[in-house]
Amino acid sequence: MHNSTAIIDIGSNSARLVIYQVSSLYGFHLICEKKSKVRIGEGAYEKEGNLQPIGIHRAYLALDEFINTIKLYAVTKIFSVATSALRDAPNGLEFTHWIKEKLGLNIEIIDGKTEAKYGAIAALNLLPITSGITIDIGGGSSDIALIKESKIVDTYSLNLGTVRLKELFFDKNRPSKEAQNFIKKELKRLPSIFRHKQVIGIGGTARTLSKGIMKSDAYPLNKIHGFNYQVKEYHDYFSNIASANRSMLHYFYISKGRFDTIREGALIFQEILAHVEAKEVITSGVGVREGVFLNDFLKHNNLQFPKKVNPSLVSILDRFETPHADSTKLKESATKLFNLFVKNQRISKKYLQTLLNAIELTPIGHTFNIYQSYQHAFYATMQEFNYGVTHKEMILTAMLLRFGGKSLYDKEIYKVYKTLLPKKRELEI
Repeated sequence: MHNSTAIIDIGSNSARLVIYQVSSLYGFHLICEKKSKVRIGEGAYEKEGNLQPIGIHRAYLALDEFINTIKLYAVTKIFSVATSALRDAPNGLEFTHWIKEKLGLNIEIIDGKTEAKYGAIAALNLLPITSGITIDIGGGSSDIALIKESKIVDTYSLNLGTVRLKELFFDKNRPSKEAQNFIKKELKRLPSIFRHKQVIGIGGTARTLSKGIMKSDAYPLNKIHGFNYQVKEYHDYFSNIASANRSMLHYFYISKGRFDTIREGALIFQEILAHVEAKEVITSGVGVREGVFLNDFLKHNNLQFPKKVNPSLVSILDRFETPHADSTKLKESATKLFNLFVKNQRISKKYLQTLLNAIELTPIGHTFNIYQSYQHAFYATMQEFNYGVTHKEMILTAMLLRFGGKSLYDKEIYKVYKTLLPKKRELEI
């Protein structure tokens, strides 16, 4: 049995449990995920930050359920962290002591800079980025990290959160201009070094807005991690959500479970994007929980995967018990041939890694059945090849596997993903 690690993340809005199973030195995958909308910070901002009985009770029930779930798995490590709702609360430590006594769970209250660091660790390792600003908008704070040349340069935490804004402004029907001024005033605290054209959106607000954009644009791929868009194209979309009545939010493809705080989140996100001078947003499906896990998993590797290691690729090959060495000679031969075409300007060298990934993943189809093995490899790649690649790279890898050397351009499935695939002249040599 492989080792498993459980992470519990207690935020102002929700509490989450994830369990990761480790399959090798650099391989891991998610085997359990649970979420409970505890709203532990409900009513706190009007009561001098103190946690209120209703939120405490909901949090206790959720954590009790999480502990029972953990007992069903062979978990060897448990990390439990709490963010702004507890660190802002005068009775936050009292709550953690009570939970320790009742459930035997040790909760670490982390500061905003640490929260930002965990998000940045996750983004840096699991997204195809080397620089940018991570923005994680929570219920009580917005935690920000600056990444340059694959290094976390600085982190900062702002007292801007969706629940905080909701209780101080939106619930009281105060003019939106007051909320905007509140945000702008807080943003003045952010050091001027935090400027970058690329933003990595972490957390529920960023993901909800991206899902809305994907639905409104009929984006062909149902995968949030790695989805990117240009900020200027969606300025009005964010503004309209921030000013909309609650009953109108479904017209913006917002899920009902996000109606409570998405207007506040959209307003905060838009103001931060403008302040840091962002041009592009890359959406992250990973955040604090993955960062906490990787902070332990990569503690002997300077908190980074080696350059040529893709954790998704490793995990897939581990689980399908495909020997990594089997494809080595084939990849060497393919590289030599590919480089000849590059030399003759027949194809761009940017596609080499995609070709090598496809070669390495080819055998997984046979682990299901020798019949239609190409289709099996295609579906497995579409579902599991998530980290360290763009959507375009992932789709092209899957398509190369699906058609096994045959032209994909005359297939029906090509039409579905056409906007994410290279033009015919770029690949056919």
